[in-house]
Amino acid sequence: MHIDRKIILTKIHFIAFAALLLLPGTAAGDWPEFRGGQGLPGITGETIPARVDMLWTFQTEDEIKSSPVVKGNRIVFGSTDQHVYCLDTDGNLLWKFRAGNAMEGPALIHDGIVYIGDLHGNLFAIDLESGREIWKYETDNQIMAAPNWWSDGSKTYILVGAYDYYLHCVDAATGRGVWKYEAQNYLHAAVAVEGNMAIFGGCDGLLHVVDIRTGKAASAIEIASYVAGSAGLDNGRAYIGDYDGMFSCVDYRSGEIKWQFESRDRQLPFIGSPSITGNRVIIGSRDRFIYCLDKASGQPVWQRNTGHRVDASPLADRRNVLVANMRGDLMLLSQQNGDIVWTYELGSPVIGNPAVSGGKIFIGTQDGAIYCLGSP
Repeated sequence: MHIDRKIILTKIHFIAFAALLLLPGTAAGDWPEFRGGQGLPGITGETIPARVDMLWTFQTEDEIKSSPVVKGNRIVFGSTDQHVYCLDTDGNLLWKFRAGNAMEGPALIHDGIVYIGDLHGNLFAIDLESGREIWKYETDNQIMAAPNWWSDGSKTYILVGAYDYYLHCVDAATGRGVWKYEAQNYLHAAVAVEGNMAIFGGCDGLLHVVDIRTGKAASAIEIASYVAGSAGLDNGRAYIGDYDGMFSCVDYRSGEIKWQFESRDRQLPFIGSPSITGNRVIIGSRDRFIYCLDKASGQPVWQRNTGHRVDASPLADRRNVLVANMRGDLMLLSQQNGDIVWTYELGSPVIGNPAVSGGKIFIGTQDGAIYCLGSP
């Protein structure tokens, strides 16, 4: 009997994306976590529009470095003007919350609550409906990372790294600290979660693997001098870039580095996080290029010069990948070969990654605006 391998692979990819949409608490069209799930895969089950126009903009009073997140018809993001904003998907302000310090990290929306940190080191829990503060947890230095969550089946915990060198585990209901895990330097990036493990890089150059149930280290794997971006997880492997210009695939269970990629011509930092889609991994670099690598071997599939350095993380759907650079160019590339599907000039640098929900793209820029783009 003849078996069509292409059909089988297509079904597998469809099932993978459907599973993403059916994560607990996540409805189709939602983007409640800045990389799309606890493992920070950087993929969406929606289809990114094949053509776009500007639908609306919303202006804050300072830079937006915080990646927007979406739940239902609500968009949440922080600004360096010291506020958290909640808009509806038509761009109307629903509420804003004053934190007292700049907000640069993305928020997490989970079970009707917004969790977000500021540069004073406070982690806030804010009611999504009303914008009312529920609790505040204090670390000893700034929070640049998005929080993540984990549940043991009876309680939910919030995980966030800070510049006080600690990964903090906080009771989601009460805001009380459960445990702290100490790294050897600043923790700039979000923690990824797979099973009972928290996996994250630090400015100590290590990939840390921590048992969330105990707060104890399972391992710490040396990969670089400095890691700014978050790891994306896929079936026991962490895909992570570093400041030395190396992008690594690490079996975090065994501690083995399976492969590493670097551009021989341009050893510049990887600041963002990867999109892990099918058999490919896609990542942007400060050398201006987007790289698509074979997930199993690390061999380049294609590369695309965006014209300016890339600090933002890419976002992939089933066919294409959405990328932005520090010149303010937003572009959609084909996953197959890196060809440009469309480009849109925002005109201001983009640091945070975009969100896609309800057929619309939401993205913040250094000029303090949130932009909504969609099909004309």
